[in-house]
Amino acid sequence: MATRRRRPRRRRANSSSDREAYLPTGEPCDMHLGVIGLGRMGRIVADRAVDAGHEVTAFDVSDDALAEAAEAGIEPAESIPDLAATLGDPKYIWLMVPAGDPVDAALDELAPHLSASDVVVDGGNSHFADSERRAAETTARYLDCGTSGGPAGAEMGFSLMIGGPADAYEELRPVFDAVATGPAGHDRMGPAGAGHYVKMVHNGVEYALMQAYGEGFELLHEGRYDLDLEAVARTWNNGAVIRSWLLELCEEAFREEGPNLGDVSDHVAGGSTGTWTVREALEREVAVPLIYEALGERFDSRRDGKFSRRLANRLRYGFGRHEVHRE
Repeated sequence: MATRRRRPRRRRANSSSDREAYLPTGEPCDMHLGVIGLGRMGRIVADRAVDAGHEVTAFDVSDDALAEAAEAGIEPAESIPDLAATLGDPKYIWLMVPAGDPVDAALDELAPHLSASDVVVDGGNSHFADSERRAAETTARYLDCGTSGGPAGAEMGFSLMIGGPADAYEELRPVFDAVATGPAGHDRMGPAGAGHYVKMVHNGVEYALMQAYGEGFELLHEGRYDLDLEAVARTWNNGAVIRSWLLELCEEAFREEGPNLGDVSDHVAGGSTGTWTVREALEREVAVPLIYEALGERFDSRRDGKFSRRLANRLRYGFGRHEVHRE
């Protein structure tokens, strides 16, 4: 397995006064972060932390992913216990594994190696209730971190919505500054679960926005004029009220797939976070008709064909590099 030479470690800040000496403007604070999971998003977390001057040790079940990370200056670990053994005190560990059982499995392996001073961040799309449970069950301080931005975060940084103890959040500010777009790209939303709760609603809003763009472009596509939809999207993106990154991705989709979206199928995958959003709205008796309808359209896409859903299918590739289902 490829490895790299460890660079000399500076003394870790152990108190708030020490941290003020290491975190201000000037040389980046050299924290040591453990990252579990080197998929698309996990690798971006590790790379951006390293680029900001932090030391990163990572574990992934893929030897290839570890070897590639080592070439980029990330220290590979042979196992989760091995990763924990390389970290200082307190340990700072970022999980970027699929939501559900993989998170619990990683926590089970970490459990014997954690203390109350350590911090564990769950950066995946976990349900907020699972994050509340894990925070209560985990010895370490637990931060649930909703993460938005997709693969574009490699260059721009992510938007991070964080829940959990305020002291843990403050300690990890240097890492959050590095992984996010900067200090304005992250904030503590509240107690355990709040970060993933905000991200859940974010995804519901995302569904509705994609549906709105899809319906608008479907009308233009089926309307009375022979329109260049790429030109429409480009024009709207320059000064129009509805300009946005999603609209930029519409422009990209028409440019790369053609005005009829080529062989992009009417199948929009995903739906878990939108379902969670609608269920929560029903429990709280809050009307979310646009999100509900967008979720219904996504489910209905598995049965017949519609231009708006074909565009939504392609947009998911644009912002998240999700697989494009094709006819």
